[in-house]
Amino acid sequence: MTVLLGIVLGLALLAVILIGAAIRILREYERGVIFRLGRLIDQKGPGLIVLIPFIDRMVKIDLRTITLNIPPQEVITRDNVPARVNAVAYFRVVAANDAVVEIEDFLTATSEISQTTLRSVLGKADLDTLLSERERLNEDLQRIIDDQTEPWGIKVSIVEIKDVEIPQQMQRAMARQAEAERERRAKVINAEGEFQAAEKLSQAAEIISQNPATLQLRYLQTLGDIGVNHNSTVVFPLPLDLVKPLLGDLAGQTGGPGGPASTAPNALHRAGAADAPA
Repeated sequence: MTVLLGIVLGLALLAVILIGAAIRILREYERGVIFRLGRLIDQKGPGLIVLIPFIDRMVKIDLRTITLNIPPQEVITRDNVPARVNAVAYFRVVAANDAVVEIEDFLTATSEISQTTLRSVLGKADLDTLLSERERLNEDLQRIIDDQTEPWGIKVSIVEIKDVEIPQQMQRAMARQAEAERERRAKVINAEGEFQAAEKLSQAAEIISQNPATLQLRYLQTLGDIGVNHNSTVVFPLPLDLVKPLLGDLAGQTGGPGGPASTAPNALHRAGAADAPA
């Protein structure tokens, strides 16, 4: 009786071991690549998977997107500037059978091919291109890496350059270049402003020359602007044509040119005639 009980317990334990080895449960994002006696059979999952114990072997593959940090790479740009660049890549397994059969370790292989491609692509670009055209470089990196990993069942969706480190001397030189460029733009804008102001003044002079009375209106407007400050001294230009009639009337009231009173007006008249333009 004791021997029979031992045999039953042994068989029950063996059955439990066989059931545990035959049943697998895969999540929604997992797939199982089944090998039977070393030969690829099929891809199964998700859900409950039944295997033949000791005959079938299953390799589990995760189909979720994997974030791969590409280590910093020392790059020499096309214009011989050293730079230290790191990036990040996003990829996922789209063909589980190829990811197991075609490559030994697809994660390490993708990381290595990403590093070499990063050095190769950025080494063909200038420093200015590396700093200003990252979007185009990201697209080139993604396309090249994806073409190389496609036989392994890997789809590279995004490659982004995270950071570009350049030497301190180059940073100072770029700062001086940017400052000189801003000064050049400021001088050009100032010159354009002077040119536009001169052009407008020339047009205003042509309009004023057609009607001399407008010049007197400008004098009065200028006096109004100056009169705001009570401490200012106003020098008002008076045309000689307006002064001559007043001098003539003053000479007539004093009794003619022979009298003593006419001496000052005549002197003023001579002075005005002397100052008048020829």
